[in-house]
Amino acid sequence: MAPDRPNQHGLAGLAALLLPLLLLLVLFWPESGQDADPEAGRVYLLATATTGGTFYPVGVALATLTRQTLEPGHGIALAAISSAGSEENLRLMRSGEAPFAILQGLYGARAWAGEGRSTDEPAFDDLRSVTALWPNVEHFLIRQRLVDDGTLADLSALSGRRFSIGARYSGTEGSNRHILGALGFDPDNEFRLVFQGYGASADAFQNQLIDGMNTPAGVPVGAVTRTMAGARGEAVLLNVNPDQLAAINHRYPGLWRFFELLAETYPHQPEPVRTIGQANLLAVTADVPEEHVYRVLETLYEHLAYLHAFHAATRAMSLDAALDGLPVPLHPGAARFYRERGLDIPARLLPPEAVR
Repeated sequence: MAPDRPNQHGLAGLAALLLPLLLLLVLFWPESGQDADPEAGRVYLLATATTGGTFYPVGVALATLTRQTLEPGHGIALAAISSAGSEENLRLMRSGEAPFAILQGLYGARAWAGEGRSTDEPAFDDLRSVTALWPNVEHFLIRQRLVDDGTLADLSALSGRRFSIGARYSGTEGSNRHILGALGFDPDNEFRLVFQGYGASADAFQNQLIDGMNTPAGVPVGAVTRTMAGARGEAVLLNVNPDQLAAINHRYPGLWRFFELLAETYPHQPEPVRTIGQANLLAVTADVPEEHVYRVLETLYEHLAYLHAFHAATRAMSLDAALDGLPVPLHPGAARFYRERGLDIPARLLPPEAVR
C-alpha cells in the first residue's frame, strides 16, 4: 500500500492563512538601536514598581500622556508595566525587555558604577538619564523620649531597639543601609531590625512594637501622616546636618540634597524639618533613538500640569530641577532637549557618545 501523502490542499490553505501574518510581522516588527529610522514609531515598555507605590501610578500617567498626545502624530508611546521596583527595573533594562524605567537615584548610581547587589555584575554602560522626577525624601522618625539634638545622630539611641528598615530586598532597605552605613552605624548588629513595608511600620510604631523607622517617598507620605497622628506628639522627625549629608554623599557625590519639610506638613509637627531627598529618575537605554527620547521628554514637560494634577509627588517636578541629583549621564536626545531650552549641562552628565 502506498504511503500516505500530505494533504496538498490543506498545506496550501495553511500557507495562505499564515502568509499575511508573516508579512505583518515583517512590516511592523519594532526596530531597536541607533540604526533604527528616527522617524519610525515604536511603543516602549516603561518599568515602574508595585501597584501600591508612587512609581506605578505616575508611570501609568506618563504612558497615558504619550498615548494621547505623542502617538497620534509620531507613533511613539510608552506602556507602563508593574515590577518589583528599581532593582528589577535594571534587570529588565539590561535584558532589553524594558528600554525605559523609573529608578531610585541610588540604584542608578550603583548600576553605573557596577556596584549592585551582585558583586560580579558589570557596570551598566548603556544606562542613560532622561530627567529627574520627584525627590525620594527621607523621613527618619523616632520616639520623643529618645531625642537629644534632633538630628540623625539620635539614631544611636536605637541601640538594642527595634528599627524598621523596610521590606526585605526593597529599595527602602537598600537606601537605609547605605545611609546608616555612611553614618558609621552597623544596623545588623546595633539595631533589632524589623523588615516591614510602610503601612506595617506605621502600625508597629503606634502599637509600641518599634521605636524608629524611615519611609522615603514623595511628600506627603501616608504612613508618616498616620504615625504622627497616632503618636500625638510622641513621634519626632529627625533633621540632617551638613556633616551628615556630606558623609551620606561621600560615595556618590550630589545624590542626596537638602529638603525642607514645612511646619505642619504632618500632624504634631510644629517646626520645619530639614531632611534630605534623592532624585527618582526616568532612565532609558542608550540604543533608543535620539529623536524618540527627545519627543518623550518634550511631551512630558509640555504637559507637566497633567502630571501635577494626577499625583501630588510630581508637583516637585520642574524644568529648572530636571538635572538635579541625576546619577547617570544624559541620553543624547535629552541633552539636545535641555540645550535647546538654555539649561547648562554639567560635564559629568554629558552623553558619553558626545565626548568620545
